[in-house]
Parts: sequence; structure tokens; C-alpha cells
Amino acid sequence: MTSKAITSKKTYKKTLIASLLSASVMTGCANHADKIGNADFIASFSGQSSELPYSVLRNDLLDAKTNQPFEIRNGGYGSAMTAHPTHVNQFYALTDRGPNANYTGDYGKGKSFPVVSYVPRIGLFEVSHDGSISLVKDILLKTPTGELISGLPNSSALGGTGETPYHADGTPVLMDNSLPYSKSTNPIKVDDFGLDGEGLVALKDGSFWVSDEYGPHIVHFDQNGVEIERINAFKDDQRTQINLPAVFQHRRANRGMEGLAITPDESTLVGIMQSTMKNPDKAAQKGNLTRIVTVDLNTGNTEQYLYRQEKAENANSEIATLTAEQYLVIERDGSFLLGGPKKANPNAQKQVYRIDLSTGTPLSSVALSASVTRDASHGLLIDGLTLEQYANKHGWNALAAKGIQPVNKTLVIDMVDEVAYPHDKMEGLWVIDEHHLGVLNDDDFATWSTKGKLEQKYLDKNTVDSNQLYIIKADLFGND
Repeated sequence: MTSKAITSKKTYKKTLIASLLSASVMTGCANHADKIGNADFIASFSGQSSELPYSVLRNDLLDAKTNQPFEIRNGGYGSAMTAHPTHVNQFYALTDRGPNANYTGDYGKGKSFPVVSYVPRIGLFEVSHDGSISLVKDILLKTPTGELISGLPNSSALGGTGETPYHADGTPVLMDNSLPYSKSTNPIKVDDFGLDGEGLVALKDGSFWVSDEYGPHIVHFDQNGVEIERINAFKDDQRTQINLPAVFQHRRANRGMEGLAITPDESTLVGIMQSTMKNPDKAAQKGNLTRIVTVDLNTGNTEQYLYRQEKAENANSEIATLTAEQYLVIERDGSFLLGGPKKANPNAQKQVYRIDLSTGTPLSSVALSASVTRDASHGLLIDGLTLEQYANKHGWNALAAKGIQPVNKTLVIDMVDEVAYPHDKMEGLWVIDEHHLGVLNDDDFATWSTKGKLEQKYLDKNTVDSNQLYIIKADLFGND
């Protein structure tokens, strides 16, 4: 746990009630207002993309490949995006925990954080009629008492997977970096308010919901970025009023709740896990069965559905709302079309699918029997196997024979075919209207690492990766 006191459930309830009262007033006004502005900027994106602005966080580190100084940029806004509820030419975009890289040091496996002080944030961006993009403001994320959060890992009690945070020089991040490490008096620093944000919802009252890869946590922030309430799978967490099913505690490390959406009436959150969960072990996570969860904010009730990936260990990187039942989902692999720091892959997968929740089996409706049981921690079991294990071993037809179907999915956009998409990470969706979709990549703060050594992130020999907005024309709703 952090040294900061965790707000009690009683205090949270008071804060939530005050927030909802305020929200009801603001929402009542917003419902009578048309969206401001127009979408004349769409014409500027014919066959092109537009770069988001960035600042330089630091440029004093040496690139491990070139031995020359390189830029760590902010950038990093592509973990999620969503439409501004009332301004047609504005969108919000989310950063994750900040620049980081895999690193193993004297204190075990973990992450190098070259900007330890980085604060996860939501950026508000505006697109001009000529297609250029400006940053209107940053909303830094804060604790319920208004203190800035960090991107450092959580404690193990709240979903931490034992990642040790390191400085860029390989020394561990400590509670007091001026003193030597001590397990009892100066331990490795963790932050139970730390977020690795990956999903974003913007509400009409000006507040936000953010989902992350750590807990996973789903956190409600007010318009100034101050935490209002929190949802996760840890019933002992005094900050929660609503809990996810316990099975979500078994998220795969760094592949948590990658996408978040909300129904048009703003009553129900819809979250999607990035990859197959570690349920119950690492062998199970190497599959193509992923989970969607819905959370009714009025009742606290949750429901789960299954999403079948095109190939094992793909990434579901975003979910965006079309209707109360239909959503868009990004499914991608981790390859680069042009090579980047890897080998070029002409078969790179960067696709957007339309799904319909009403076509999938609600897992709560599955009848129990001698072979189908329910475990408090691991969810539905079939012949003693978790759904992840059962699908890996017997396949989806065997699941169907037990009455369990994934949601239907229809390919809407293939970004490699459409624009020769060069990035590895496609993680943001902006539903502009029924025929136009904004797509945003995560540039990883323009950083990469090879064997734990930091370097500049390139798409090809000359092009540094950056946040790029693409606007694609397509039949999003399937009405044409």
C-alpha cells in the first residue's frame, strides 16, 4: 500500500452522491444542446494522417543503438481516445503510465521508468478545418484528495504483478531515493493509486471513466481529474462500491482492461480485456478467448461475454460505442508493416470489427450441471477447466456444445489495406458520425527498448513514431 491513507467507503459514498447530484443538473442541460462546430476537417484527411503535437520530456539519455541523445516525448496520448460529448471537432486522448521499458536489475524483473515523475493524463485535442491538431488542455489525474497520481505499479494486494520500478540508470525507485534500500524502512516504491490507463469514456457532465492494465481498475474522475469512485475485482479495497467478478484478478500482466465504452444512456460501462487471461495459469493465457464485462452503474450488476480473437495472443486495443448493443473493437497484433525495430511484416493485422453483445451468451445465464460448475475465483468451469483452458484444449465448437457462444463480429476496416498502417499499436477510436471513424496509434512516447536498453522508436530507418490521427470512411453501423 502507499503511505497515503485510502479513502473509506463511507467517504466515497458521500463524494459519489454529491457528484451524481451535480451530474444530474449538468446532464439535463447537455441533453438539450446540439454539438458545437462542424466536421469540415474530415475532407483534409483524404489518404493522409495528421500528427498530434508533443513536448519533449527529456533528451539527455543515449540511444542504445546509435549512442546518440534521443527524445522521450509526450506524445504517448494514444492509449485510448473518445469523442467530446458536445464538440464535434474535439476528442479526448489518454496516456498510459508513462515512458517505460522492460528491465531486469538487482531487485528482479520490472520496468525502467526514465521519467518516474510522469503523471498519467487526459489530453483534449481540437482538429481545425485544415486537419491540423492542437492540444487544448491536459487533465492530470489525481487521488480523491487532489494529489497527483503516478504510473508506478500497485501493491500485490490490488493487482500488482511484482514489477520492480527502476530509474533509467538501473537503480530501484525507492520511497526515499536519497537513502539506501531497506525492505522495512525504505522499500521499493509502489502506488495503489497508480494507473496504467488504456480505456477512456467522456461523459456529458464533464467527468471521465478510465480503465487500466494494473488491477484492472476502472476509475471515475471529475472534470478536473480528481478521483470520484473506483471499480475493481478486490472486495477488500475500501475505495470500491462496485466490484468486478473475481476472475478479473487473473488478468495477464500488461494486458488488462484495454478498452472501455459506455451505453448511449450512460448507465452501463462496457470493458474489454486485451488478451486471454492467466486463468488459472500462464499456459491458459496463450489462447484466443477474451472477455467483455458490462457494469450497470445504477445497480452494480455485472455480466460477461466472450470475444473470439482471430489468432492466439492478439490484442483487443479499444472498444467504442455505436448503440446499446453494438460496439467497435480494435483487434491487432504487435507487428510493424514497415519493420520498425522488428522485421517487416506484410501480413500485419490492424483491424476494426463491429460486435453485437446480444449475439453472445451472457455467462451468468449458463446452466450449471455436473460438468459445468462455477468457482468463486476462476468463474465458470467445464469438467474442472476454466473457459480459457477448455477453449485451448477442446476448441470453440466444444464451448458451443455447452451452450456458450462468443459475440458475433463483422470486419469493418482493415487499416493495413486502407492506409498501409505503419504503427505497431492501434489503440484509439473516435466515432465521428455513422460513416467516419478516427483512429489513433500509441507511439510509446517515441521510445523502444531492446534487451532492456532504451532507444528511439522508429517506424522505418528515418521516421520516428508519433501519435497520428487517421480518419477513415466506412459503414460503421452496417446500414448501407
